[in-house]
Amino acid sequence: MNARQQILNRIREAHELAPPSAPAYEQVDRAYRDQPTRSLDDVVELLVDRLVDYRALVRRCAPDELASTIAAAIAERGACTLVVPFGLPTEWSDGLDVELRVDRPDAPLTVADLDAVDGVVTGCAVAAAETGTLVLDASPDQGRRAITLVPDYHLCVVERGVIVPDVPEMIARMDPTRPLTMISGPSATSDIELNRVEGVHGPRTLEVIVVG
Repeated sequence: MNARQQILNRIREAHELAPPSAPAYEQVDRAYRDQPTRSLDDVVELLVDRLVDYRALVRRCAPDELASTIAAAIAERGACTLVVPFGLPTEWSDGLDVELRVDRPDAPLTVADLDAVDGVVTGCAVAAAETGTLVLDASPDQGRRAITLVPDYHLCVVERGVIVPDVPEMIARMDPTRPLTMISGPSATSDIELNRVEGVHGPRTLEVIVVG
């Protein structure tokens, strides 16, 4: 047997041992699980765990305790001035003994105005527990991106109904036509020596109130 025949035989044997070709796209079995099996309680616990791991501050409360919980967080922070989006529910700010600066579409606050306040309070469009990611989409209770990036403190209210298990479900709930801001913990980066530096391109402190 010459070298050519040996090579052809080896190729033929390799083809015989190779797995069958992939089925056509429409023939692929779609019976696999495509949704997480965690309960909502477990999903909420996972989100809290991820947020704490990212060094965010986390509080939990019942819906009827939200106003008092926000007030307690702001009082402990020692804030005197806050910016709020124009559509923040008024009951959320009831009991706040601070100066509120409302950012309105027809009268937006300047960067200097935002830099002068002590913090911002917003809602949340959707939160992914698996990655601890909060998404803001500029809805009335969240406002434009600048108000959550310039102040040094961000208090974000996350209601139980907007929490989903993972990124695919988070993406499914997001409206790609809206300006989206994804937040995974306080703003932080590391220098070349891996020293952590916080507050470089966003709030130095992120506090989350999980409602429900």
